[in-house]
Amino acid sequence: MIQAIELILQPRLKIAEMLKQLTIEQLNTVPPGFNNNIVWNIGHMVTTQQGICYKRVNQPIAISDEFFDTFKPGTKPERFFDAAEVEEIFSLFSSTLTLLEADLKTDKFAGYPTWTTRFGFEVKSIEDAVAFIAFHEGMHIGAIGALRRFVG
Repeated sequence: MIQAIELILQPRLKIAEMLKQLTIEQLNTVPPGFNNNIVWNIGHMVTTQQGICYKRVNQPIAISDEFFDTFKPGTKPERFFDAAEVEEIFSLFSSTLTLLEADLKTDKFAGYPTWTTRFGFEVKSIEDAVAFIAFHEGMHIGAIGALRRFVG
């Protein structure tokens, strides 16, 4: 399971490092033809991981309800995120994964319910959930790469 966490962690670290070069305006820009921005994608990755791993098994999440509602599936950026908010989003980008890694060593996810993703993947356990998160984040890292080409 720890190796699966590395499949999520390493790309997160690389993308965070790469994005440090961008301005707050670039991180918030929604280019023509897109419906979101880089900041939203990072926040969405955090929210999705929290929802898939914790909410599905009725465990408390490590983010506020407001944060969750801002970045949950089906949303898009509705406002400009200031420097303090962006810093918090990037902090949660790593801290939530550190927490997940620690929680995977406990029985916090016992009784994880089976569900099917919109891509037809049946998630039967927390291990499957973590594998799906790696896939999901790969899609958003691709989107971030495309957005980065347009804004920077």
